[in-house]
Amino acid sequence: MALEVGDTAPDFTLPDQHGNDVSLSGLRGKTVVLYFYPKADTPGCTTQACGVRDHRADYEQADAVVLGVSPDKVKAVAKFDDKFGLGFPLLADEDHAVADAYGVWVEKSMYGRKYMGNERTTFVISPDGTIKDVFRSVKPAEHDDLVLGAL
Repeated sequence: MALEVGDTAPDFTLPDQHGNDVSLSGLRGKTVVLYFYPKADTPGCTTQACGVRDHRADYEQADAVVLGVSPDKVKAVAKFDDKFGLGFPLLADEDHAVADAYGVWVEKSMYGRKYMGNERTTFVISPDGTIKDVFRSVKPAEHDDLVLGAL
């Protein structure tokens, strides 16, 4: 079931690139930009993550915490963070339980091959834990303009 504006964002706890647990409930009182991306260190995902990195001051000014979520292992998101100096939490959702809870673990198709993966989707979560905005199938280069415009 797809989450919509006004729904309560499902709580979760996932390890970040440093192996530290990050919980959505621990960020209550702050706006959270929760974005799901398919795979660390791929062209579109790199464009999107570097955009967030390059707009860090804009997100901080909006008092928003950005969390990137992929089905990668901690080691892979750590390498991604190190390679591009991203400097914001990248969460490892290896069993895709959080992606399932947010309705973004979907069937995809590339070159006629079907497989399951994260739909590139961003949720803006209000300080009270409700979903304020949802951006589905986001184009990586447009991500920050869309999200910052909603904050």
